[in-house]
Amino acid sequence: MTALLEISGLRKVYGDFEALRDVSVSLADGELVCLVGPSGCGKTTLLKCAAGLLQPSGGSVTLSGTPVTAPPADLAVVFQEYGRSLFPWLTVRRNVELPLKQKKVGRAERARLVDEALTAVGLADRGDAYPWQLSGGMQQRVAIARAVAYQPSVLLMDEPFAAVDAQTRADLEDLIRSIWQKFGVTILFVTHDIDEAVYLGERVVVLSSAPTIVQETLSVDLPAERDQLTTRADPRFTELRAHVYAEIQAAKKRAPAAAAD
Repeated sequence: MTALLEISGLRKVYGDFEALRDVSVSLADGELVCLVGPSGCGKTTLLKCAAGLLQPSGGSVTLSGTPVTAPPADLAVVFQEYGRSLFPWLTVRRNVELPLKQKKVGRAERARLVDEALTAVGLADRGDAYPWQLSGGMQQRVAIARAVAYQPSVLLMDEPFAAVDAQTRADLEDLIRSIWQKFGVTILFVTHDIDEAVYLGERVVVLSSAPTIVQETLSVDLPAERDQLTTRADPRFTELRAHVYAEIQAAKKRAPAAAAD
């Protein structure tokens, strides 16, 4: 299968600290892949390199065969700190519309895309509200709607639900699965939550401790249709979760020098 997003032999060094040693991850068109690993293993660094926001020390990133050396026009990022990514003086609709104006999309098409995106995230009736009038979960839905309206081929998500409560998190997980199925966007989803990675992903990539390599890539053979009750009660979900947990525990114990062997 031809890769849409190809991260190959990625390395990142900060002074004397080697954050990423040799990381390779491929995403085919329409895949949803989750990335997990121990705290401090460089998940966000990897995502920033993939987005063209950070220059790697070695290796390469390509999108549709084109090297990524700056943020590509066909890629969007949803960050953890949604509050900082929204403009409080703009309405929800204007926040979602802003990247489309920069993209020089016509007014009628902008309106259509914004309406479609707000409907997809359950905020069709909140377009005239301001971000500060919404809950944290709703603000993150606005950030997701903005990314969806932009119509990227690849969506990178950096622990986007880390700051919301458990119930909101479950709702947003289902929202991501719904958007992925509806729009067919390719998603690389970074999370520290093992259950979330198994619930969301078609594959889970487990990173080692720094200096980071890919420790394992696990196919998630759960049904395509998932829900919070049935899926999490499935014995196979429990098996996959336990397997990923064991891999991360092993990664924590792995000596950095072992990566050079």
